[in-house]
Amino acid sequence: MERGLYIAASGMLSEMVRQDHLANDLANANTSGYKADRVSQHSFARELAVVNRQTGAQVGALGTGVQIAAQVTDFTPQALKDTGEPLDLAIAGEGFFAVQAPDGVRYTRNGSFAADAQGRLVDQGGNLVLGADRRPVLLRADGTVDPARVGVFAVAAPRKAGDGLLTGAATGAATGTVRSGALEGSGIDASRTMVDMMASMRAFEAGQKAITTIDETLRLASGQVGNLPG
Repeated sequence: MERGLYIAASGMLSEMVRQDHLANDLANANTSGYKADRVSQHSFARELAVVNRQTGAQVGALGTGVQIAAQVTDFTPQALKDTGEPLDLAIAGEGFFAVQAPDGVRYTRNGSFAADAQGRLVDQGGNLVLGADRRPVLLRADGTVDPARVGVFAVAAPRKAGDGLLTGAATGAATGTVRSGALEGSGIDASRTMVDMMASMRAFEAGQKAITTIDETLRLASGQVGNLPG
């Protein structure tokens, strides 16, 4: 009976992690260049089996709960949206912009850029946007930017580092091209994410009900045993 408590609790913990990811995705549904996270689950110790002690025949697998198996970010390029802003840039195809952050070079698909006091292209965090030569990109005299001067890099094993930035190892130029006056849309389907959130909440509530039922069963069992004569 106690095993059921652990199985239900592990399922609830996994759903809490999943809900955190879904909530973060929903919060970034309108963030340019944002990439969705996908979380998968599997059961603990799937190799365990229940065996008939008299015959030795295998009865079936014995589940011991669930855990988060993997978290994968979907880097599929999204549709571009025209903004008309000269410093808004988007990558059509594969690749990432590079910016010089305080803790090293970081990568992003969010091309909502601006100009600093020195006439250099920067991101929303004030990080310098880098060209293909890994030097800061300078603006033209009229305050616009030449898209050809902005670097587009192929990045191996990109990982989210917060604030829309990614870590990873650049492996050279990417095949994507820079388009000015546009931004890449978010990789979030708000409707689908809301449905996933509701399904996760239902699974969490099912775990709660299972724990309540098991707890009540144990309470009744212990009370009846205590009332047995002799």
